[in-house]
Amino acid sequence: MFSRSCRSAVSAVQRCLRFNSTTAVPPVAGASSAGGLLAPQPPRVPATEAEYAAQVVHGRAIRPPYYHPKTHGIPAATLHFRSYHPKLLDFFVHFAGHAAAALGVPVSKPVHLPTQRRLWTVLRGPFVHKKSQENFERRTHKRVIKAWDANPEVVDMLVAYLEKHIAAGVGMRAVKWTRAPVGVGSKTVEAVLGKMRMDEQALRAQKVKALGEQIVKEEMAAAAGAAKEGGLQKSA
Repeated sequence: MFSRSCRSAVSAVQRCLRFNSTTAVPPVAGASSAGGLLAPQPPRVPATEAEYAAQVVHGRAIRPPYYHPKTHGIPAATLHFRSYHPKLLDFFVHFAGHAAAALGVPVSKPVHLPTQRRLWTVLRGPFVHKKSQENFERRTHKRVIKAWDANPEVVDMLVAYLEKHIAAGVGMRAVKWTRAPVGVGSKTVEAVLGKMRMDEQALRAQKVKALGEQIVKEEMAAAAGAAKEGGLQKSA
């Protein structure tokens, strides 16, 4: 018993000595030999909001996302979110804002759409308790985010990332705009006119073929009638 108490006291003293002891600090790279003073360091240039949003920073999710400013105001996509749980919906919309900021996509702040309500009235019992009814309600909360001035490939990347990491109980629908190249109208008109010309040529060929078949039938009928008349004259 006495030996056990002695061992515990010795271990406690060793812990105190280890915690209170001063260890040698390794020399810092770039420190001068005179007096151990640090060499003057160049001033750090503070990162911009866009650079900070594009970096992996742990704990950044507790802050609001950075919204890149619009450059031309050309709409690129509209993201619709809906859920029965408003807290979960706001959480995922916050996540989507951070994802758009990391990809450099200018997006708007989440807009609250009107909440969709649906009511049910169910009878408690079909016979005696028919007048006793229960009411049930389901609310669908909606949010929308608009994206501008983004490359279609970047928008597809953002949508794929959100669909991959979507929260359970949250639905998302993406409406994307695609830009046609310059001159697509004239090319479409030329294609339609060419198809109409081909259709006219095919219709003309069909008409000529039908007319030729009709002429052949009429000639065959006339030849058959003439042969029949010639046989009757010989028999007479």
